[in-house]
Amino acid sequence: MNVSEGVDRDLIAALGAAAGAELLDTHSDPHHHRTVFTMVGVDAPREVARLAVERIDLRRHQGAHPRLGVVDVVPFVPLPGSSLDDALAARNEFAGWMADELRVPCFLYGPQRALPEIRRRAWIDLAPDVVSAAANHPRAGATCVGARDVLIAYNVWLAPGVTVDQAKRVAAAVRGPAVRALAISVGARLQLSMNLIRPAEVGPAEAFDAVAAWIPTDGCELVGLLPAATLDAIDPDRWADLDLSSDRTIEARLAARPG
Repeated sequence: MNVSEGVDRDLIAALGAAAGAELLDTHSDPHHHRTVFTMVGVDAPREVARLAVERIDLRRHQGAHPRLGVVDVVPFVPLPGSSLDDALAARNEFAGWMADELRVPCFLYGPQRALPEIRRRAWIDLAPDVVSAAANHPRAGATCVGARDVLIAYNVWLAPGVTVDQAKRVAAAVRGPAVRALAISVGARLQLSMNLIRPAEVGPAEAFDAVAAWIPTDGCELVGLLPAATLDAIDPDRWADLDLSSDRTIEARLAARPG
């Protein structure tokens, strides 16, 4: 779940606490003004969403990352033992709850459309898929609720001296069926923010190398977690430079949950 708050540390901690033992990871960035909470189950996202809508006002929000709402993106991802059909059912139930309970309209993504399409078309020629019978929430914007397979959110920092135009050209060059890429100004630095949507084909090592082949880099950053199989396919000697470690896999965090 991606929430439009990356500055208020007390609020971020409260949102994480609302998820309880179902929280696997928290990643915040004050320049993006965004926090990614990785959770399991269907109850924790509702508790986090409820508190976020209560406490955050999108009308006062400024951040480098594009966003449509206070609770900006809620993806449901099938893990071993579940299926995409299960994720779709969870998506639809969450969107209905979000609209009815919190009065926040929801755009749906998954098999019918991808998240970038919603970002391009929302409120232009695309209306929310799920709306409340009551008036929409005045401060919360809209939420993108999806069902998808596992992806890896991965950022590559670009070296000082790289221009925004150069960064945009590199983003276009590395973008493809397995990679979504966006050039973002983050404070005084430039970043390629990527979603590796087919991590078995293009993981962090391949993504970083593709960027580095075009332009000087200045480090990288894993956002959230990655599958153990993706990590195992990378030379361990590269893990530290790629901001990876064995305790940042989905499997490791699941195993470490209480009980």
